[in-house]
Amino acid sequence: MTDVVERFLRYVKIDTQSDPDSTTYPSTAKQLDLAKVLVEELEAMGMEEVKLDEWGYVTATLPATTDQPRPVVGLLAHMDTSFSASGKDVKPRIVEQYDGKDILLNPELDIVLSPYDFADLLNYVGDDLIVTDGTTLLGADDKAGVAEIMSAMAWLIANPQVKHGKVRVAFTPDEEIGSGVDHFDVSAFGADFAYTLDGGPVGELEYENFNAASAKVTIHGRSVHPGASKGKMKNAAMIAMEYQALLPAFDRPEFTENYEGFIHLVNIRGDAEEASLGYIIRDHDHDKFEHFKVVMGDAADFLNKRYGAGTVDLVIKDSYYNMKEMVEPHPEILEYAKEAYRAIGVEPRFVPVRGGTDGSRLSYMGLPTPNLFSGGHNYHGRFEYIPIKGLEKGVEMVVKLVEVIGAR
Repeated sequence: MTDVVERFLRYVKIDTQSDPDSTTYPSTAKQLDLAKVLVEELEAMGMEEVKLDEWGYVTATLPATTDQPRPVVGLLAHMDTSFSASGKDVKPRIVEQYDGKDILLNPELDIVLSPYDFADLLNYVGDDLIVTDGTTLLGADDKAGVAEIMSAMAWLIANPQVKHGKVRVAFTPDEEIGSGVDHFDVSAFGADFAYTLDGGPVGELEYENFNAASAKVTIHGRSVHPGASKGKMKNAAMIAMEYQALLPAFDRPEFTENYEGFIHLVNIRGDAEEASLGYIIRDHDHDKFEHFKVVMGDAADFLNKRYGAGTVDLVIKDSYYNMKEMVEPHPEILEYAKEAYRAIGVEPRFVPVRGGTDGSRLSYMGLPTPNLFSGGHNYHGRFEYIPIKGLEKGVEMVVKLVEVIGAR
């Protein structure tokens, strides 16, 4: 199982950043660079039915090693990395036997990963960590999951004495922009249930996630020379600031945790003539989720009354929903995972996902898909890191999960 580190270090060097403004699928062609590598490696290790389809999905089959009827389990991870930080020219580095002090990621730029800012580092004193050079993200979200599934499949192929049912694997594009399974064929995939390896630290087991939507606010202003603008100008940039000020100040991500939802201003741009604001809306509770939409609509209505009809356009689009109600009717799926965790010495911790996974949507497409840990920390930024033992435990967990399901 030790090749997981080598796989991970290779995969993170391939730039697979997705693009939320793209109109293609996948949103970036460079995601296919990793997809093609995975196809070659899957074929070389002996996986069957290896395929890269027109949408960029990589799928493959690990045949059963038992004649007993067993469920077909799916394992998924996504290939793309977040657009929140650069994924180009990633330079991973191994910090051996971390000493609990500041880690100087980049001497030239004086970029430091410190336990003062990220206290979880202190959980890994004495362990080997993989870090960035402070100028890019690392890409453990979700190339850790990709590497763990790949390494686990290679180990299972090399050890056919382990009895298990049929396993289907899939690697998806564009998860980070919320469209990872837009074209995924659940029926063709053929799994009875599945798991995404897209979680955080070792031990996390997730089957609850946010209900999610995106919102775009467009402000139509009227630009007039400032020297002659009295009673004429309608400054779109100023109205955009008013719109944001009308939203609840403490329902923002920097003030929330656990099951608390938020309205998050992702971007703002504009001038006197036109301005736009991009938001994401999140809450575990569906009624509160819907209430946030009403709040945003009320703010738009208020400004349209103040500045004239059509000044503010609001478009809200649902992205995914809380998988809880789709997974809870199948408690055995969570029991399999808990048994696998404990078999490798890891106590499962149920935590609500303050985000979403491909599994969120797959669960509503008829494939119940909770989320398993992949081992990393500080995703989507230049201070991302992953303990090597997190990668290794991820491989152990996948192997044991397949074995547990095969033995029931």
